[in-house]
Amino acid sequence: MQTLGIDIGGSGIKGALVDVKNGVLAAGRHRIPTPQPSKPEAVGDVVADIVRHFEWQGPVGCTFPAIVKGGVTHSAANVDSDWIGANGQKLLAGKTGCPVKLLNDADAAGIAEMKFGAGKDHNGVVIMLTFGTGIGSAIFVDGQLVPNTEFGHMEIRGKDAEDRASDRIRKDKDLSWKEWAARVEEFLQRMELLFSPDLFIIGGGVSKKHENFLYLLNTQARIVPAKMRNQAGIIGAAMAATELV
Repeated sequence: MQTLGIDIGGSGIKGALVDVKNGVLAAGRHRIPTPQPSKPEAVGDVVADIVRHFEWQGPVGCTFPAIVKGGVTHSAANVDSDWIGANGQKLLAGKTGCPVKLLNDADAAGIAEMKFGAGKDHNGVVIMLTFGTGIGSAIFVDGQLVPNTEFGHMEIRGKDAEDRASDRIRKDKDLSWKEWAARVEEFLQRMELLFSPDLFIIGGGVSKKHENFLYLLNTQARIVPAKMRNQAGIIGAAMAATELV
């Protein structure tokens, strides 16, 4: 069974057909830069373009970098503030002509990794963190998702954690891998103090370079890279959309 998954990010909007039975992409990704400013109507038009690219007419799973409840976006991390309070799910369904399931981006990535990836068969407390434009988070307790955690906005040294340790900050400040890893470790240790996780899964765009920094991180919990790398959000979105069938 194939379903279309779309991952809305601060810099790019990516979509692909997904084999939801096996948790893999069924075709290559199609990416369009996120419009600037990233207002709801403009983002909706790009999502519709991706749906047309795949000539898709079924349910669509779509991630978003925000708190999402009942299809309404209650925050706006790295996207335009007009999204706050918007019924994003209804907007995207209207733009695409398809039934849409909208969910938090890191939650979607975590769903995929827990079912098919690095978190498969892991009980206890598992925390998925995605490092990209910001820091997304998803926490699972014995396989059950606690949605919309947004740990990337935890305050560390007077700033949001993602304004110290996201992959965007690494690039903007031209930090070495060692310098950046020290910031990431500080964040992970704060998470460990609060939640005592058994496993950290590191995802997002930087996960494909995990050999450059993972060995520098020191926590009591085991740390592993996401198996699906930056495709996890698309796969998890498609999985979530199967409830619309």
